[in-house]
Amino acid sequence: MKWVTVVLAVALVWLQHDLWLAKGGWRDMWRLEAEAERQRQANQSLVLRNQALTAEVENLRTGKEAIAEIARTDLGYVGPGEVYYRILPASEAAAGSAAAE
Repeated sequence: MKWVTVVLAVALVWLQHDLWLAKGGWRDMWRLEAEAERQRQANQSLVLRNQALTAEVENLRTGKEAIAEIARTDLGYVGPGEVYYRILPASEAAAGSAAAE
């Protein structure tokens, strides 16, 4: 009877080892779940970025205001009949006047 208990205990330990530590066991499953969650978060940020880019493309395709805004900010465009004023912070204005002297 004692040897049956020992055999059953060894079998239980061996099966538990496979369940917890072998490939495809609990530890592997927890690692894969964490990796899948990180990938879901990365995909969500990419979906939001793609939605923003799609909205910007649609705005550029249909509206003239978006094109004018990009031209003003990126290229310094000033339209006909407009006056361009550049307002500098006091620290930059003082540095600019000191450099001119």
